Amino acid sequence: MRIQGANLSAVMEFVFTGFPQLQDGGLLYFFPLLFIYAFVVVGNLLIFFAVRMDARLHNPMYNFISTFSFLEVWYTTATIPKMLSNLISEKKTISMTGCLLQMYFFHSLGNTEGALLTVMAIDRYVAICNPLRYLTIMTPRLCAQLSAGSCIFGLLILLPEIVWISTLPFCGPNQIHQIFCDFTPLLRLACTDASVILVQDVIHALAILITGLIISLSYIRIVTVILGIPSAEGRKKAFSTCAAHIAVFLLFFGSVALMYLRFSATYTPFWDAAIALTFSVLSPFFNPIIYSLRNKDMKDAIKKLLCPQKVFNVPGR
Repeated sequence: MRIQGANLSAVMEFVFTGFPQLQDGGLLYFFPLLFIYAFVVVGNLLIFFAVRMDARLHNPMYNFISTFSFLEVWYTTATIPKMLSNLISEKKTISMTGCLLQMYFFHSLGNTEGALLTVMAIDRYVAICNPLRYLTIMTPRLCAQLSAGSCIFGLLILLPEIVWISTLPFCGPNQIHQIFCDFTPLLRLACTDASVILVQDVIHALAILITGLIISLSYIRIVTVILGIPSAEGRKKAFSTCAAHIAVFLLFFGSVALMYLRFSATYTPFWDAAIALTFSVLSPFFNPIIYSLRNKDMKDAIKKLLCPQKVFNVPGR
C-alpha cells in the first residue's frame, strides 16, 4: 500500500518474501514452528517459576537464569506469532508501525539478553575466581540492580535508532527479503543514502564484539582457573556450573555474529532465513533444555513445581 504524492509514493506496509507460499508447503512449516513456540513459552516459564518458588535456588546464578528465561518468552513473542500468521496467510504483510515495533522489541530484548549474559559471565567469574568473597560481592541488592540495569539498557539503547528510522522516507519497493523486520533489509528500502546501512552495521558490530569479548575473556579466565584445581572432582563440579552458560553464549552469539558481522558479504535467501531462524527461534528453543537437562537442582525444582509433594501425601499411607 502506498500514498501517492506529486512525485512520491510513500510505503505504508511491507511484504515479507522469506516465507514459502501455501502451495509450496508453507502450511507444513506452521505446525513445527507452533510446537517450538509453545515449547519455548512453556519451558522458559517453567524455569522462571521453578526458580522463584524454590527457596534453594534463590541465589544470584539462578536468579539471573530465571530473568533470562522470562526475557526469552517475550523475545520469541516479538516475532514468532507474526511468522505463524504469515505461514498460513496469502497476504504476508506488516504495517510500517508494526514493522518498527517488531524491530524495536525484538532487538531491545535481544540486547537485554546480551547484557544479561555478560552479567552472568561476570557472576561465574567471581564465583570461581574469587569464591571466598562471592557472597559479599554478589549481594541480592547488586543482583537486582544488575538485572534491572540490563533491562533498562536494552529497552533504551535502541530508541534513538528506531525514532530515526521512523523519519526516513520509504518510497520505493516494499518487499522485505527476510522472515521478520530487521534493520538492514528495512534500510535497503529507504529512499536515502545507502551509506547509512554501513554506519548502522558498524554500530551493531561494535556492540556485538564488545559484549562477546567481555564474555569470552571472562570464560577464558574461568577455564584457566578451573584447570588449575588439583582434584578431578573439583574441576568437574566447577565446569558443570559454567557449561550451560557457555553453551547458551555460543549458540546465541554465534548465530548473531553470522547475521550481523558480515558487512558487505551476502547470503542466499535460504541461508539468510536459516541464520535468522537460528537466533530468533532455535536458540530460545534449546535454552530450557540446556539449563535443565544437566542441572539436577533445576530438574528437582521443575518436578516439585509440576508435582507438588502434597499430591503424594495420601492419608493413611
